[in-house]
Amino acid sequence: MTTLDSVVLEVADKAAAERFLSAALGLAEQVRVRESGAETSGFRGFTLSLTVGQPSTVISLFESAIGAGATVIKPVTKSFWGYGGTLQAPDGTIWKIATSEKKDTGPATRAIDSVVLLLGCTDVAVSKKFYVEHGLTVAKSFGRKYVEFDSTGPVKLALYGRKALAKDAGVPADGGGSHRIALSADGGNFTDPDGFRWEPADRSPGMTNASRPRGSVQPQSTTGVSS
Repeated sequence: MTTLDSVVLEVADKAAAERFLSAALGLAEQVRVRESGAETSGFRGFTLSLTVGQPSTVISLFESAIGAGATVIKPVTKSFWGYGGTLQAPDGTIWKIATSEKKDTGPATRAIDSVVLLLGCTDVAVSKKFYVEHGLTVAKSFGRKYVEFDSTGPVKLALYGRKALAKDAGVPADGGGSHRIALSADGGNFTDPDGFRWEPADRSPGMTNASRPRGSVQPQSTTGVSS
């Protein structure tokens, strides 16, 4: 079973990105950063979702992200699927913060239930086959529209059609250049059909983000995506 240990964001300003992740979202281990000058434009083909327990948590994280420099793409709102919104971090990463609950059920917290990486695919079925062959187990599958994998470690992984993912995020689907992301896992080096690169996780004591090897380009569920 391939375990997705963390997501590595490739950014122009490592220190600023780390401050945003820590201060705005309270993330440390699941999402890491390293500097990169790789060219990129438009939609990078992925989003990161934080699923939480109730609306007040969505609001708290959303407001702190805005305070740390994020730009609102979709304001927080109630929908058929629950409650949530989408924003873009200063480094360009698109984040969705959502809950399936429409009302608070307890005191406000900033607890995050799960971090989910959604990859936009040219052909979901082709990418699904690729990942199954690399040791991932399918938890949910909706034909060529959406796939969610089981037991992928600290970060959950799901596949969505590229255009559908961009629409869900609230941005145009056009984009090119580097994805500006790498996936750190317990397997070897490989690149999926859409150019997302996986690299071995290094669990050595004292390993820092800066010392990690540089990567390269190219339905309400636990992901917070509406199908």
